[in-house]
Amino acid sequence: MIFFLTFAPQFYYSMKQTVLSGIRPTGNLHLGNYFGALRNFIKMQHEYNCYFFIADYHSLTTHPTPANIQGNVKQVIAEYLAAGLDPELCTLYVQSDVPEVAELYLYLNMNAYIGELERCTSFKDKIRAQPQNVNAGLLTYPTLMAADILIHRAHKVPVGKDQEQHLEMTRTFGNRFNRMYKVDYFPEPVAFNFGETLIKIPGLNGSGKMGKSEGEGNAIFLADTAEEIRKKVMKAVTDSGPTAENQEKPEAIQNLFQLMSVVSNPDTLAYFDEQYNKCAIRYGDMKKQLAEDMIVFVQPFSEKIAEILKDEAYIIKVADQGKEKARESASKTIKEVREIIGFRKI
Repeated sequence: MIFFLTFAPQFYYSMKQTVLSGIRPTGNLHLGNYFGALRNFIKMQHEYNCYFFIADYHSLTTHPTPANIQGNVKQVIAEYLAAGLDPELCTLYVQSDVPEVAELYLYLNMNAYIGELERCTSFKDKIRAQPQNVNAGLLTYPTLMAADILIHRAHKVPVGKDQEQHLEMTRTFGNRFNRMYKVDYFPEPVAFNFGETLIKIPGLNGSGKMGKSEGEGNAIFLADTAEEIRKKVMKAVTDSGPTAENQEKPEAIQNLFQLMSVVSNPDTLAYFDEQYNKCAIRYGDMKKQLAEDMIVFVQPFSEKIAEILKDEAYIIKVADQGKEKARESASKTIKEVREIIGFRKI
């Protein structure tokens, strides 16, 4: 959620802990992705053995078309690269390029129980949201996520609050395998602690976080044009304004100030905060300024994304090299898992 890799000696990688994270190819990366994850990935690649993958297997639960899968995967690769992931430092790969993931998924499913899968919060949420499409992939989503993590025997996984239960289930499945076969093989992956308060990026619809599934116009994407950003920001939810000095900001207004705090000059933020506290705020002026500041922030990303997308040969080359390194790790795991289970050695 792939690069011109310079292969360091194997012992160098073994000294580093392995970190893994993935993203579904269901649309463009947005400011929430950047501040909530990507910015930290860029730091992590210098200190850890990092695997970042594009989770196209996971996307199949919503039955995308082949054209959508291919286009979205290509887009996310370009956006990861444009955001600053370095092919010399980390491995970026496409999940379906590593068939060992599907094999480990099969083995973990054999030891996952229907009751624990049905109790998973995300499964309950999905069947309420899409009652006409309750497929087996939704039920076994946690085992596929576990396969993604355990295939590289990852130590740390950057996860949001909504994914913590899946990480706990990964530990359950890994420990169950270890007990069943009386081995100490799979490590217990833990949630990655960045050592700092994570920035939550709100959406433009007045409540909740920025996200692809939160409705049209809620998110500012790294690939957005200046005109798209202006249009979205000017439609952001506001209210009729404060009625008393130093009044507490309602959520929709606080969201605008939070967005301004990450893209605007501190003096700009202070000016509009003062205007709000004096009951003199003009939301139209604030949104115009916020839009222009977002354009300045996003434009380097959007230009780089467009540049990378024009060079399909480059995208294919880095994807192939990411596949090679990911499969080197995954095939070693599968070979050892097959031997532990007792399958014939090939």
